[in-house]
Amino acid sequence: MNIKTLFFGITTDFVGASEIQIDVAENTSIKDFKAVLKKKYSQLEKINSYAIAVNEEYATDDVILKNGDVVAVIPPVSGG
Repeated sequence: MNIKTLFFGITTDFVGASEIQIDVAENTSIKDFKAVLKKKYSQLEKINSYAIAVNEEYATDDVILKNGDVVAVIPPVSGG
């Protein structure tokens, strides 16, 4: 399956792009997708956590991706 993946904030620097296409197997969960991301882009290990949104809605680790989904990788935000 082809998943359009968008990166925001520091994750863009770690990956070197703000948008990429990632191929994953059928029935891939968000948890599995995160593992694929960390394997391909080990720099993502530098941040403790990040949120995942699928088709503009926050998603939990048990959500199953479908072909054509748009996944956003959203790093933690801090402010002052």
